[in-house]
Amino acid sequence: MSEPAGGVVTYLDKILAAHRDQARSDNRSLDQLVEEARRAEPARGFRRALAEAEGLAVISEIKRRSPSKGDLNPGVDPGPWAVAYQGGGATCLSVLTDQEFFGGSAEDLAAARAAVPIPTLRKDFTVSARDVCDARLMGADAVLLIVAALDDLELADFHDLAVELGLDVLVETHDEADVDRALSVGATLIGVNQRDLVTFEVDTERAVRLAGVLPDGVVRVAESGVRGPSDARVLYEAGYHAVLVGEALMTSGDPTSAVAGLRAVC
Repeated sequence: MSEPAGGVVTYLDKILAAHRDQARSDNRSLDQLVEEARRAEPARGFRRALAEAEGLAVISEIKRRSPSKGDLNPGVDPGPWAVAYQGGGATCLSVLTDQEFFGGSAEDLAAARAAVPIPTLRKDFTVSARDVCDARLMGADAVLLIVAALDDLELADFHDLAVELGLDVLVETHDEADVDRALSVGATLIGVNQRDLVTFEVDTERAVRLAGVLPDGVVRVAESGVRGPSDARVLYEAGYHAVLVGEALMTSGDPTSAVAGLRAVC
């Protein structure tokens, strides 16, 4: 992982430092975790669901809070919320499982996934092979790898392990260099985070630009900063297959209608 740009410590730096501390103290047998994960029930096909969706797919996120915005919907019941998302046409779910910074848990993921038949992404900060195994063991159908959080060896090893365990892998990028690194490990599901890692400002022009460098065969996901149908339409027209939306849905009084509005842009 690279040093913070210009010495600026970002939210991501703080979160990763905490997760790496936890990983260093995790003494569980990796071999045993891998064997347990291999025996897990078949995944639901996260990438396939996005690729086969008609029009713009929506990955609807369950997120209780965020470091930058504070509480979003801290008392949410993940099961009924997932049902509401599916009612609006959500293609997949994303569930935050980080507890310290986002208020999530493995139990949130399990409850959401049990309530609906659509595939679920474990949204967390993967910094070890054990994290990959845990995603499979808690029932996730896909795992998130953030290019900016990992060195080349980690990115390749975690991607290979996830695929071996039957998980799809959403590889998150922020710029052209990240995209090159994602493609170098064989990523076929690539997210472009519109939020700047330092300023946390949303830059839709970044997402539109990067859509043009993602090759055919890659399922493209735009992440962060999608506030409503007008934002989603711009991204769909730029060539994205899906948008991942959390804050706007979690603060909506009617998540079913909010998801339906995003799906209707095309």
